[in-house]
Amino acid sequence: MPKHTPSQLDPRSPLVLDTRELPRRPGVLRTVKRVVPAPADLGLELIGVPEGADLSLDLRLESVSEGVLVSGTVSGPLEGECGRCLRAIHDSLTVTIQELYAYENSTTDETADEDEVGRMQGDLIDLEPALRDAVVLALPTNPLCRQDCPGLCPECGAHWDDLPADHSHDEVDPRWAALSRLNRKDE
Repeated sequence: MPKHTPSQLDPRSPLVLDTRELPRRPGVLRTVKRVVPAPADLGLELIGVPEGADLSLDLRLESVSEGVLVSGTVSGPLEGECGRCLRAIHDSLTVTIQELYAYENSTTDETADEDEVGRMQGDLIDLEPALRDAVVLALPTNPLCRQDCPGLCPECGAHWDDLPADHSHDEVDPRWAALSRLNRKDE
């Protein structure tokens, strides 16, 4: 996905990392631990991270020759609904993130396509696109409340878990109804 960056990053934004205190010498690193609010639309149709929920970032910013390598984990709550029975799902998610952000005017500009490597704006890194990619790719497209969820009865829409074992919707063709009554008399 293209790493489109806005014209000017806001250093006060929670998902913008400031690297001014990270010397531009390969091998130097700094850790960042912070809790940030989740951006809007961080998820899929049936499951995602609620907007504004606390995301815990545990990151390493490592200076490399071409830029800054950001790696670590992102943890947060998930909310959604089961793809089989539509019951609410409340869970948590921890994903790993790793992205290289190239310095402005580095040789990476000439050797890599624009969408291959993230770009720094001055000393600022926009973490949101990499975070969004990592979280959305880790989410199930058809979430389940539990692995053996039986779903809903296709006829009445009730949860199979709530129905008796002999639940059925036998519809007798009206033309054969008289025969089925005869069969019941014999029993």
